[in-house]
Amino acid sequence: MGFQRYLNRESKDRDLADEIHSHLEHEVETNLARGLPEAEARRQARLRFGNPRTVRERVWIYRSLPTTDGILRDLRDAWRSLRKTKGLTIVALLVIALGIGVNTAVFSVVNTVLLQPLPYPDPQSLMRLVVFTPQRTLDGASVPEFNLWRQQTGVLRDVAGYDAGGAGLNLTGGDHPIQVQGVHVTHDYFTLFGAPVIAGRTFTEEEDSPHGGNVVVLSYGLWKQRFGGDTSLVGRTIPIDNTPYLVVGIIGPSFVSDNPADLWIPYQFDLNTVDLARYFRVAARLRPGVTLERANAQLKLASDQFRRVMPTAIRPQNHYGVVSLKEAMIGDTRTPLLVLLTAVGLVLLIACANVANILLAKASGRQREFATRAALGAGRWHIIRQLLAESLLLSLSGGLLGLLLGYGSVRLLLNVNAGGLPRVGENGTALALDLRVLLFTLGVAVLTGILFGLVPAVSASRTNLVASLNESSSRTGSGSRSVNFRSVLVITEIALALVLVIGSTLLIRTYLKLQGVDPGFDTHNTLTMAMSISGDRFQTSAPVDQIIRQGTERIKAIPGVVEAAAGNGLPLQGAFGMPFDIVGRSKGNAPATGGAGYYSVSANYFKALTIPLLRGRTFTDRDNASAPGVILINEAMAKQYWPQGDPLRDRIQKAPGFGGPFAEPPREIVGIVGDTRDDGLNKDPFPTMYIPLAQMPDGETALNSRVAPLWWIVRTNSDPHAVVAAVTSALREATGGLPVAHIRTMDEIDSLMVSRQRFNMLLLTVFGASGLLLAAAGIYGLMAFSVEQRTQELGIRMAMGAQTSHLRNMVLRQGMILTIIGVAAGIAASFWLTRFLASFLFGVEKWDPLAFLLTPLLLSIVALAATWIPAVRATRVDPITALRFE
Repeated sequence: MGFQRYLNRESKDRDLADEIHSHLEHEVETNLARGLPEAEARRQARLRFGNPRTVRERVWIYRSLPTTDGILRDLRDAWRSLRKTKGLTIVALLVIALGIGVNTAVFSVVNTVLLQPLPYPDPQSLMRLVVFTPQRTLDGASVPEFNLWRQQTGVLRDVAGYDAGGAGLNLTGGDHPIQVQGVHVTHDYFTLFGAPVIAGRTFTEEEDSPHGGNVVVLSYGLWKQRFGGDTSLVGRTIPIDNTPYLVVGIIGPSFVSDNPADLWIPYQFDLNTVDLARYFRVAARLRPGVTLERANAQLKLASDQFRRVMPTAIRPQNHYGVVSLKEAMIGDTRTPLLVLLTAVGLVLLIACANVANILLAKASGRQREFATRAALGAGRWHIIRQLLAESLLLSLSGGLLGLLLGYGSVRLLLNVNAGGLPRVGENGTALALDLRVLLFTLGVAVLTGILFGLVPAVSASRTNLVASLNESSSRTGSGSRSVNFRSVLVITEIALALVLVIGSTLLIRTYLKLQGVDPGFDTHNTLTMAMSISGDRFQTSAPVDQIIRQGTERIKAIPGVVEAAAGNGLPLQGAFGMPFDIVGRSKGNAPATGGAGYYSVSANYFKALTIPLLRGRTFTDRDNASAPGVILINEAMAKQYWPQGDPLRDRIQKAPGFGGPFAEPPREIVGIVGDTRDDGLNKDPFPTMYIPLAQMPDGETALNSRVAPLWWIVRTNSDPHAVVAAVTSALREATGGLPVAHIRTMDEIDSLMVSRQRFNMLLLTVFGASGLLLAAAGIYGLMAFSVEQRTQELGIRMAMGAQTSHLRNMVLRQGMILTIIGVAAGIAASFWLTRFLASFLFGVEKWDPLAFLLTPLLLSIVALAATWIPAVRATRVDPITALRFE
């Protein structure tokens, strides 16, 4: 009812004014008819009806919402006040926009990666099946383990296996075959993730069994782009690796798979196999009412039972379990993102301190205005509310500008360098301004407005009426309390800025250290590309060896090519893991002597990558399927497993106890090659084994063709991009038209390996530079205001004979004392806070002397420059003008 009274108040007030005027005129006419003079008639009418303005005001108040009216009035007054000082308002607005913008930018990433639920039904129940070890958590699975987990029906349901689509598939047919992202899945995969089917169906259990037929489910994107959205495609066949596959279904556009996919084909596992190779992932749902702890307890018990059946499957200290699928996808990005969110919080605090200083300076010049308001009856709360309205209007305007600035800048940054962040999509396309981001920005804006506006408001409301009204209108005192508080704000800005700059310096030094790390081979002038060999033609090693020989011959004939080779993996991108035995050496109760990275490569692999040979020999064309089995190891493996012995006298049995596709005789170690950093530039080289591709067992070749592509490596004598067209053409001719994908130079791969460190460094450097700039602006503003407030004092000193150098040094001393205090506080805080950066650093101590010495020096120089300008201005004060200054 009260709100209805509030509607159309202006119109109702005009109607009331007209009605009052009509009654008054009628009364005047009545009085005139009684013979009264006109003036007396009007006076009598007013006496009878009262003051019309008073009546209208009473009705207006009745029809009002006092709180709403007060807020609107305060906002109107705030707008007028801010317009009077456009310069200060623009500066404050930009500072707030910067502070809120960087917070919005980082929070939008945090929201997408950490806070948003997975885009699947009941995402909390989704789990990743893993192997817990004392060192880390492994998420690879073997077929026997998958079968074991399917049997844990008391705690799990919809257990599904799927791979990362790393091998790729060739969509043949037509003049332009393409390589697509084909993911192998088990039939429960689509049920597990709630994939919407817009045409046809998904796989049946029969189709997912051995010899279940060639069937495929297409993604919406591939269906639209490659097949034009043809609705009659379901029930027809399409050629994949020159083999017809029946299209049984099409998945809707809203489905976002765990691993990006263009199409899905069934795994068709033989569940009776004893093959223990872990080459796919498994996810499942917890049954209703089952907790994570109960599921892990049940799976740990199953681990013990499974170990008795298959002793080599899992080590005694390891056990099976589940982790949240969301946490598994997030991985190790939580801590870096929270550190960055803390960093932008410091930037926001610096911005708040800066704006609070601006508002304190502005409020100190309005003491006479506030005193006048108080003298006219305005209460202290009214003055505080007025100033808070100004700060909130500033912060909300800055928040809107910061929202646009932050969202645009983070999209630009992720487009340049996504830093390997999960869940953000390609080039940050998954980022969105959802309700959570909007509410966060609104909350930060309101909190910021209260934070930087409350202290100036309270300070300004403590008005001494007599002193303020006696003060000249153009120069009002701010009081020692206000000056001291502004000094504290500047010290806080300097301390927080120093923490940010020290953090960014540590990350810059980390990035430079990583850039200087030797990966173990020459990354320059090296081209790489991936080829899918997943078709039936390449289920044995002989045809793979044949296309490698033909392909390398054709590539080496191209002008500018120095060497060509192939392998099932590349350095810096991680290797397959493989257990091994050293023949004749005791392994105790362990299932194997040890574990190592594992590559199968062609003869010229080491020459193409310039990996040095340390002892023995590398592979030759004579190391073929009919020759005795040979193997190479790297220096790290030789040092770890032969600290005193000679590895060239020993033989290695890889994958002991695995059987199946891995069954083969022991191999002779024929050489030791240099280490490469296969797990990242910030990780030490780990033991690695290499075997010739031509000697790979056929079963392993068949398995490998479904797991990983064949990587081609081309070394050139100039820019490798110049030979891309010629190399791809040569490979098409050599392989019968197979396409290639993921064409990159090794320099580009090397750059990708430090993308996360580069992302963190760029962000923290921007934050540190922003904090440094804001701190410099804060100390400049304080000193400039101090010089202006002390104009008369400076004039008197000069009139009494003070040297200009004395006045300049006096101002410099004041500014540098604040700087020294802020630097000391910042160093102390940095010693405590940089421990949270320890996991980000490489080759740099968290208390790096260079960062802790040069950074305070840099900030002190910036502060000196910011103080110097007001100090010089103080020396140019004219004594006569200063003594007249009001």
